[in-house]
Order: sequence, then C-alpha cells, then structure tokens
Amino acid sequence: MTKIELLPSVLASNFAQLGSDVHAAIEGGGTALHVDVMDGHFVPNLTVGPPLVASLRKVVSVPLDCHLMIEDPDLFIPAFADAGANWISVHQEACANLDRTLHLIAQHGCKPGVVVNPATPVELLTEVLDLVHHVLVMSVNPGYGGQKFIPNSLNKIAALARMRAERKLDFRIEVDGGVDLTTVADVVKAGAELLVIGTGVFGHGDIRGNAAKLLEAARSATLTRV
Repeated sequence: MTKIELLPSVLASNFAQLGSDVHAAIEGGGTALHVDVMDGHFVPNLTVGPPLVASLRKVVSVPLDCHLMIEDPDLFIPAFADAGANWISVHQEACANLDRTLHLIAQHGCKPGVVVNPATPVELLTEVLDLVHHVLVMSVNPGYGGQKFIPNSLNKIAALARMRAERKLDFRIEVDGGVDLTTVADVVKAGAELLVIGTGVFGHGDIRGNAAKLLEAARSATLTRV
C-alpha cells in the first residue's frame, strides 16, 4: 500500500511563531511542509517568497514542497531551488510550455510537480505524467485557506489513480483544499496519498494533536478507488 503522508500547510500557521508551529506539526506526523506561493495575479492573494523558504530550511530537515501559484514560474524556479525547496509544483494553467518548465525544475535539483485547478480536467496532463514526481489536485479554488472541499475532486483523484495504474507510472497524488476529519477518508479512498492540510492542523487547538488525529484518520481509511 502506498504510504499516506501529511503535509502541513504553513500558510495557516502563526508566522509570529512559525518555527514552533511547524515543529509541532512535524512531531504530530508531518513528513514534509507545504509552502503556498501566491503572486496576487494568478490568484487573488499575495503570500511568501524565497526568503521564507530559506528561513524554514534553516530550522527543519523535512522536504519543503513549494506550490507556485504564480504567473511566469520559470523566472522564479531558480530562486526557490536556491532557497532550499525540495519539491516545486507549477500550475498547468500558468505554463505556456509545461514540459519545459517541469524539466527546468528537475534541472535545478528539485522534484517537479504539476497542479490543476478545480475546473481543469486531469486528462490535460496525459503528456507530462511521466515527468512528474507528483500531481496536485486543487480541491478548492486557489487563493485562500479555509475553503470548503469541492466533492468532484474525488472523481479527479480517482481518474489520476486509474491513469497511473494503466500506464504503470509512479507519480504521487497530492490534494490541497478543505481536507479535514470529515473529508480525509474519502480523499484517501479515492487514491490520494499526499495530504496538504492547513487550517485542520494549525487553525485551532493543539497542533501536534491535530496532525496526529488527521494522519491516523487518513491511514485507517482503506486505499480503494471510488
């Protein structure tokens, strides 16, 4: 069975105590940290850049999963790689030459990923699935945390799992948006194994305990197709 992993999303943490928050999430079972990068153009919000990635790199050893929700990602991939990113994902919708962009990520020593928004069919990725480390399915419209999970995302995750099996590929399936204790089991059953969770980990209460409960719920769900 494919390993289920929790990727706490640092966007939902308290930046005034970022170090202690992310360490608590890792202690609760987080195996990588998800960093949402927004430019205020591709999505309606403005967040962090390479300096935050560099700061995180100094205090954690787990992989840093940088999700670039930005226009012209090719211009910034070298900076994120230099800052310490391990995985870099770009949006299918933002890349005029997606094949080239994914190769650029790999050339800078990072694992490439591709992201699709809720209205984008996963079938559009067929020509790059052999190039990527992971495919990230957005289960909310990108731009803000705390949104409600879009149920059709389960069909997209299941479709990717079928495509992976049929072509004997080994990319991982990641999901981001609205994943919590009420949705995590369905997400895992659909075929996702990299679970990006922000509000559910950092939004309230004990961060370490939240992470542990979410991971336990995910791993107890049988990995089957919907």
